[in-house]
Formats: sequence, structure tokens, C-alpha cells
Amino acid sequence: MQGMILAAGMGKRLKELTNNNTKSMVKVNGVTMIERMLRQLDELQLSKIVLVIGYKGKELLEFVSTLGIHTPIEYVENKIYDKTNNIYSLYMARDYLLREDTLLLESDLIFESSILSKLIDNPYPSLALVAKYESWMDGTVVTLDEDNNIKSFLSKKDFKYEDRHEYFKTVNIYKFSKEFSATHYVPFLEAYSKALGNNEYYEQVLKVITMLDKPEIKATILENEPWYEIDDVQDLDIAESIFATSSHEKLNKIQNRYGGYWRYPGLIDFCYLVNPFYPPPKLLDEIKANFDRLICDYPSGIEVNSLLAAKYFGLKKEHVVVGNGAAELIKSLMGIFDGKIGMALPTFEEYVNRKRSNDLVPFYPDNKNYSYTADDLINFYEDKDISVLLLINPDNPSGNYINKSGILKLAAWAESKQINFILDESFVDFADETSATLLQEEILSSFPNLIVLKSISKSFGVPGLRLGILAANNMELIETIRKDIAIWNINSFGEFYMQIFEKYRDDYENAMQKFKLVRRDYIENLEAIDSIRVVPSQANYVMCEILGAYKTKDVTEALLDRFNLLIKDLSQKNGADGEYVRLAVKRPEENKKMVAALKEILEPNNIIVEVHEQKI
Repeated sequence: MQGMILAAGMGKRLKELTNNNTKSMVKVNGVTMIERMLRQLDELQLSKIVLVIGYKGKELLEFVSTLGIHTPIEYVENKIYDKTNNIYSLYMARDYLLREDTLLLESDLIFESSILSKLIDNPYPSLALVAKYESWMDGTVVTLDEDNNIKSFLSKKDFKYEDRHEYFKTVNIYKFSKEFSATHYVPFLEAYSKALGNNEYYEQVLKVITMLDKPEIKATILENEPWYEIDDVQDLDIAESIFATSSHEKLNKIQNRYGGYWRYPGLIDFCYLVNPFYPPPKLLDEIKANFDRLICDYPSGIEVNSLLAAKYFGLKKEHVVVGNGAAELIKSLMGIFDGKIGMALPTFEEYVNRKRSNDLVPFYPDNKNYSYTADDLINFYEDKDISVLLLINPDNPSGNYINKSGILKLAAWAESKQINFILDESFVDFADETSATLLQEEILSSFPNLIVLKSISKSFGVPGLRLGILAANNMELIETIRKDIAIWNINSFGEFYMQIFEKYRDDYENAMQKFKLVRRDYIENLEAIDSIRVVPSQANYVMCEILGAYKTKDVTEALLDRFNLLIKDLSQKNGADGEYVRLAVKRPEENKKMVAALKEILEPNNIIVEVHEQKI
């Protein structure tokens, strides 16, 4: 068997990265794609590697000659690379296809070596490597029957998004038998090129072949093996995180993206905190049904959006301001108050990062569960010079919860001290106590110094819409924040969501009841792991201490690298003293994966996992 790499293209979409070298010479984490691919092929004991060159061909040939590849390399040149597509490159190398079985690859790919073994070890002689279609993919897709026969090749013009669940993306790695090339591919390649020209793609030939009664080529499907096609700088950025040179580097690269994890289809995000049981399908269908109108129309201004939010929470419009996520409101709010601010640590650092360190007066709980009460805060801050008391309830990351009566006691104390009391209750709906919110008009009116924030992303499960609200009876404060943020800070999808979400209030309540049962079972299963101590939580996350010789850094990296599970490492968090992680509460099947992975990492000699699941 021989290998064949198509590497004649110009790679224009990579812009300045291909000004002086070929696309295949672009580096991913310090190693060029062509070097990585050649070394992978070199391990397969192939008879030779055929490299089709074109743009910057001399530079590529000279570079390859320095790599010390043991497998003989033969070159085919496409001299009109700037006027043709890869069908002509393959046409130029067609005689090689007739000589022996061939592994055919495009040079802009990066993949695990096991992918090649999957093709070679499969006894079927001619195969197309495919992967389940994901939203980030671009290019040719195929449909398959139950026996993995390729029913059709679909180009971009034939692609229908409503059928995307049936599609598989071609990985652009093929195995052609010598016989398949002789009886099918090369004859059709020659006929196609003569009839329709050379400015096409070689997969068009496969499209024609699959129309035959016996096309003699099947698909083999990738499961979780990583691969990526690099066409532009965004692809390069993603590939460098997927194929990082160490688990530590991989974790850092992915964490520093702060989201956008749909580009990593196998990854399960236990780091960011959203409701796993809301919104309901019908609500999403309603948004989808209005998608065309929403994407083409401007949203309303801030006055209308404040009215929509106030209506849902039973507040006066003039007491509410809507933000592009709670983060926008936090930024604005933290810029308003002078003086020192009191807060319990560890906590959500979006607030901390908005103030200078010498403006903070921290309260550190003196127990291993990081728990505290309203009285603890009052006693600590009674003689402290603070102008603002900040409380996240339940707190993040500890999950500590002060019940409503305690919060009202804090609000009354703050009024008596003429201290502004900022209450972030983004997670309060997850608490076992019902009707715990202070987003009530009579409460706001009773406590003029009270400011309540709530992230709609968290409990309502719509982080992509970027919604948050701030409510207060302080009209001057509300007006100041409204002037500080943009008049169109919310897009039409966010506005439409607020327009309709009251209709789904019962679904929301049901989702919360379901969530609390799942959290209970999840905590029980985590507590059964000997090397973990679970901190009691009333939120949609659980803070856990890693016991024994294990380090959270190693556990976090192993979860991502081995199991594709992303969690929050708290070991460097201000106020967290020890080896702590934060695990989101997700759906039972996802929680089960987390428990099993933690047991395999922390208890490698006892990996049989039995978890209790509440039927819901």
C-alpha cells in the first residue's frame, strides 16, 4: 500500500500564513501539518508516499527533504495549481492509483494516528472516512444506509439543514484498492475531467460512482477520534487546542476560550452553570418559528425590554434594567460605588475583578464547608468601614445558602447602617426553599438600599441569549445604569424570549423540581467516592475537595484529556484553601459519566461504578 497526499493548493484563506510557504507548511502547535502527516504515514511501512505539489512546490520539496522520512517519497507537480482544483492534482497522479492500494489524504488535515489504522485494519478494500456532521463543518457531506453504503454525495448547493441529522462529513481521507481505482475511479476521473474541466473537486467523481448499482466503496465512521480540517485562522486556533502538546496546554487553551464549545462536539461542559432541564422544546420551537423575522429586525430599546422583564417578575418598569448578561450589569454597577465593599470569599470573581484589591474587605468562613449565616456577616461587618455589602446567594462556588428570612435580616441591617446591599440571586431558584427571591416590589420598596441582580442565563438555561436583570427602588441608580449601557444592548432573540417566557412558567417550575431530584442523587453518588469530600450545595453546582495525594490540576487535566469533561479548578481561587473543584449539575446521563470518570481517575483499582438514579 502507498500513501498519496494532495498538497498543491494555495491556501488563500490562511492569508499571510501562506504568503511564503504552502498551506501544509503552516504550523499547528509548532509542527507543520505536512511533517505531522508524513511521520504518521512513515510509521505504516508503506511502499512509498506520493506528494502532489504545486504552489510553493520547491519550498515544500526542500522542507520535506530535511525531515528524515524513511518511506520513499515521489513527487508529482501540478504546474497550473492556480487555475485548477484538486481534481486535476489527482488526475496528474492517476497512474499511481493504478499500481497499488492507496491511502489518499488532503494536506490540510490534522488527526490522531489511530484514524489511519481504522482504515487499514478494515477488511473492506475501498473506504471513505466520515464523521457525524456538526454545525462547524464545511464541505462535502454524504448520506449512508444501514450497512454504511454511501447513498449520495451532497455538495453545498444540495445541503439541506433540516436533514443535517442524517449527514456525515467526509474527512478527506480515503482508502482506494488498486482494483477500485482501475475499474471505477480512474476511468471516471478521466471522463469527468475531459467533460467538465479541471476546476472541480475529486469528490465529484465519487458522487458519480455512488450512482452505480455497485459503487464498490463504503464509509467507515469515526467515533470520538479527533481530527480537524484547517482552512483558515479560526480552524487553526481550534486545532491547536484539540491537538495541544500536553494535557496542561490543552486545558489552558480550551478554558481561555470562555465558551463556544459547540466547536468541540464530544466535550461535556461541567464548568459553565446552566439549567439542564430548561428551556422546553416548545419554547425553542417558538423561537425557531420566528427566526427569520427576528434576525432581520432591530430589537426594541431599553425601555421596552425593561418592561418585559418587569412584567415577568411582577416589578415596576422604572425599577428594572436589562443587561446583556448579568456581566454587563455587574461592570456598570461596580463602577458606580465608591468606598470599600464587603464580600464573602471565595465568590464569583466578576465582582472582585471590577474593584481594586485594597477596596475589598473580605469575610473568610472559618470552616471546611465555607458556610456562613446572615449573623456571621452582620457580626463581622458591624465595625467595618464599608459602603457596600455584596452577597451571592447561593454563593459561587461553595453553594452556601442563606434562607430568605436571613437575607431580609441582612437587608434591614444594611438599611440601618446606610450601606448599599447588592444581592446576586442568579442561583436562588435552585435552592430547596420556595419563593426565596427578593425580586418583589414590596421588598424593593421597603429597602431603598437593596439592589438585586439575576442572571437569566443560569436558571433559565439560555446563556447564548445573554440576558440579566438588575432591580432596585433607587431610581437614580437605575437611570445611571441605563445611560451607561447601550440602548440596543439586547438582541431581538433575547427580547423575543422575554416576550414569551411567561407562557412557560409551569414548565420552569417543573424543571426546577426535576433538577432538585437529580442534584440529590448526583451528590449521593459523588459522596460515595472515597477521595472526594462534597461541600453541601443549594445551587446547580457542587464544590468538592479532592482528598489524599491527588491534585485538582491533575484531576482537571485528566478529565478533559481522557474523558472530554471540562470542570472548574478552584485551587487558585481567592479564598479557597485546598484542592477544590466545582462540578456543574447536569442531566443524569452526563452526571453518571462524571462520577464514573472521577472513580476511574481517583480509584483506578476499583472502576466498577454503580450510581443511584432517581426516576423522574
